Amino acid sequence: MTNLDHGKFTRTTTIFHSLLALDVFALFFTGYAVMFNDELWWLVTLMGGNTGVLAVHRLAGMGLVALVVFWITLTIITPGGRRGVKAAMPSKKDVDAAIQDVKFALGRAEERHPHARQFAGYSADEVPLLSYVGKGVVWIFSIELVLLMLSGLLIWNKVGLMQYLATRTAALAFVTFHGLLGVIMLMGVMFHIFEHGFHPAFYPVELKAFVPRDLTPESHEDDDHEGTGIEQLTLSPSWNWAANLMGVLTVVGIVSVLVGSIFDEGYPVPRELTIGGGPTNALLTVGINVGILVLFVGLVLSMYGNVLRKRYEAQLRERHETPMADGSGDD
Repeated sequence: MTNLDHGKFTRTTTIFHSLLALDVFALFFTGYAVMFNDELWWLVTLMGGNTGVLAVHRLAGMGLVALVVFWITLTIITPGGRRGVKAAMPSKKDVDAAIQDVKFALGRAEERHPHARQFAGYSADEVPLLSYVGKGVVWIFSIELVLLMLSGLLIWNKVGLMQYLATRTAALAFVTFHGLLGVIMLMGVMFHIFEHGFHPAFYPVELKAFVPRDLTPESHEDDDHEGTGIEQLTLSPSWNWAANLMGVLTVVGIVSVLVGSIFDEGYPVPRELTIGGGPTNALLTVGINVGILVLFVGLVLSMYGNVLRKRYEAQLRERHETPMADGSGDD
């Protein structure tokens, strides 16, 4: 079998991954409804105005705190959690893979390093589950989530450092840091959605991120063929236009959110959001809304992945129950 279809997460991790995705999407939708309140006036109105947006944002923030505390505890007390951290640690092979990737891009290497072949269709025992890029994504997302959580708590409760730096400048610094760090993570999440949802081998969703390892077969019934199995895959008829369209939307969304965070005056967060005056730039408004559309696509794909997981579990149950029903399972 190939590393395209071998199990990626444990059952606990798949559930955590889905809950974290839902919580982060809620934080993004509410946080940027506040930050880009002119461009996303409809989103602010949809969630009940300023009071509703901030209430949902704080509730999602507390959900993030609970998820992070749960995951840190699980990592410390369980052998599997400690193995996961060890597997995500950078190694010399990862450095070698990064250097060889640069040489490969410049035409000075004939092939990519095994530690860079996360989606290349090689046998599962030939490449690690996490490439050096995958490890980087794990660490970047983890650090960003922790920093967003801590800065959000400081802004909300005004305790700790805020007691000693209770000045307007310090407040602006904390709020700006929180908002701009969120923008950076938002851009990464949009690319993450495109990378894992529109890869030609996984489109429209990377199912192995939702189906736990204990439900994933370690071998296939037709293992008599040569090759890794990737040669048997066929492209979905809609992949070409869907991937190109989503690629354009992702780029437009990333650029617009970045530009908007620099020029739009959404911070510091006012006590009352006045929906009036409207956006000052029509193209920027369209671009920021395109970014929200990309996030919505990611939310739909996350929910769709869980639907596919439930359907796959139901199919497995039917396969196990059918032999027992017709008596063929008896000795």
